Amino acid sequence: MHVPSDPSRVAAMTDFVDRGLCEVLGEHPGELVRTAAPNILCTVLPAHWRSNKTLPVAFKVVVLGEVLDGTAVTIKAGNDENYCGEMRNSTAVVKNQIAKFNDLRFVGRSGRGKSFTLVITVSSNPPQVATYNKAIKITVDGPREPRSKSYDFAVITSSASLSDDSSDSKSEGKL
Repeated sequence: MHVPSDPSRVAAMTDFVDRGLCEVLGEHPGELVRTAAPNILCTVLPAHWRSNKTLPVAFKVVVLGEVLDGTAVTIKAGNDENYCGEMRNSTAVVKNQIAKFNDLRFVGRSGRGKSFTLVITVSSNPPQVATYNKAIKITVDGPREPRSKSYDFAVITSSASLSDDSSDSKSEGKL
């Protein structure tokens, strides 16, 4: 792509891209999120998910620039603990500017308290690369209720009172 040297033309091109981006985001409110690349959007992922479980919605990558149908799009996941998290069905093909990943699964785990950053690679000429930072946390058991001290205390207290009641009834029966 040739970048014009005239500053007013650069500003006009930037405005055009921003309007296109706002249009697409407006058509799909809450569904798409910006990536680090200005012309690539993707589906919002849940903050926390279970390893090797199908995502609640199909993951999509929307390419706003000119990309030919049939262009491959690949997703990789990693962080500082697991630099290349294992994934299933992480390659899709662009059709009408959208690459739809059917049954995308994260098999590798992101680590305790860690999230994966996704690297989205569009195999166009030249290749386009985008990152989706802190995209998703993957654990063995998936999202669950947080443990709290007040909850643990209530469970211990109620189980202790049950055992006290049962010992009282046993002692009453012996009299």
